[in-house]
Amino acid sequence: MSAARSDVSVTGRRAAFATAPVVAVMVGLAGLLTGLSQRYGFHRDELYFMVAGDHPAWGYVDQPPLTPLIVRTVTAVFGDTPAGLRIISTLACVATVLVVALVAGELGGGRRAQMIAAFCAAGSAFVLAVGHMVSTATFDMLAWVVIAWLALRLLRTGDGRLWIAIGVAVGLAVQNKYLVGLLVVALLAALLAVGPREVLRSRWPAVGVVVAAVLAGPSLWWQATHGWPQLTVAGGISADDGLENRLLFVPMQIAYLSPLFVPVWIAGFLRLWRDPELRWARAVALAYPVLCALVLLTGGKPYYALPLLLVLTAAGCEPVSRWMRERWRIWVVVVAGVVAAAISAVIALPLLPPSALSVPNAINSEQGEQVGWPELTAAVAAQWSAIPAEQRARAVIFTANYGEAGAIARYGPEYGLPMPYSGHMSHADWGPPPDSADGPVLLVYGEGDQPSERFFTGCRQVGHVDNGQGVDNEEQNAPIALCSGTARPWSALWPSLRHFY
Repeated sequence: MSAARSDVSVTGRRAAFATAPVVAVMVGLAGLLTGLSQRYGFHRDELYFMVAGDHPAWGYVDQPPLTPLIVRTVTAVFGDTPAGLRIISTLACVATVLVVALVAGELGGGRRAQMIAAFCAAGSAFVLAVGHMVSTATFDMLAWVVIAWLALRLLRTGDGRLWIAIGVAVGLAVQNKYLVGLLVVALLAALLAVGPREVLRSRWPAVGVVVAAVLAGPSLWWQATHGWPQLTVAGGISADDGLENRLLFVPMQIAYLSPLFVPVWIAGFLRLWRDPELRWARAVALAYPVLCALVLLTGGKPYYALPLLLVLTAAGCEPVSRWMRERWRIWVVVVAGVVAAAISAVIALPLLPPSALSVPNAINSEQGEQVGWPELTAAVAAQWSAIPAEQRARAVIFTANYGEAGAIARYGPEYGLPMPYSGHMSHADWGPPPDSADGPVLLVYGEGDQPSERFFTGCRQVGHVDNGQGVDNEEQNAPIALCSGTARPWSALWPSLRHFY
């Protein structure tokens, strides 16, 4: 064993966990996310989760039940404000950083390598973006790195009992987002291709599968009994955005992680693939291109493969640590890390004034989706108040998407607005309005769209949405129309008003 390998002692024990520096990174990240959690406002998905949490079920058309359940619990404890809600995303984010550091240690990384891995994770635009707000990707990212860490421990030690822990992690991940199936397929395919296959030759893999199936079963059963609507949603994503997702896959992988971290994850891939001491971990290296192929084949979003890229980055931190033998090299790494983290923060976090969001919004459009929801609700309230009081008991607010419906559900009570309806995603399952609601219909719909005469009668535009910051998001300049009524009763119209994407 060469003197340069500081990661493993002569007895084969792993280096001690770098508690102090890793915890310092975690605390700094938690402070940053907490300080910015109230800036801008809710994201459209957060508003959707809050409404979904009020309609508990074993599944929804576009997601399993875990994230809405978490949101309901957290807002009940800490309040339905962005700061209160995002406590859980901050905790999930810092836990992800911790696990990435553990991955570095599992792969033989010493204390400095673990610290670098923690910093790279905390400085990644993807990690910062999903750590700032609550999304299914927030918990999916954590689940994926936990599964990868457990898989590495299994491959290194051969301890079949780890299949139980992997089964638990996969089962819970399925209750949050079905994408974890791609990770499982990629890891198993790579394991069968390059080994070590011995970990599959016992009863423990079957036990792990049973555990995962028991935990994931209720959500999968809900999907099966409702016609697998998640497949319809995934098909819509692929049909509408598939070409763009494929063209931008490589550039966005680089942008989401950080261009300055590219040498680190490439070093990690090569290390896992070539280092004879890490031959047992080659399957994890191969799993990444297999996963990329699956995402490209299905037309999925580029960030779907990012959690496994974090694992490769962790693997590359030990070579970086060994390269830092001279002072000038240390400074190169430090400066590059700080610059990378600063750029990622501007892309992912609400640091700029909303009026200056045009550049970061082009890379991370989720920034702009946190601006303008109170203004949208106020614009709807102004038009609602114009409806004669005697007609409001039979009137309905109907929106084009779940973000608009979620905003009105959250902020509307301040204006005395009724709960809105929408045909978008699972909002369609929480309708239709009663057929007795045969009065005026106040519509919020997409810019450039027109209310269909097949559904609504006597429509005229009475206003539009202005977020007041000039942020070019999906709702900016959305028209508000007032219709005299519906062409048919709501119960007859509702199946045609449903849409999945």
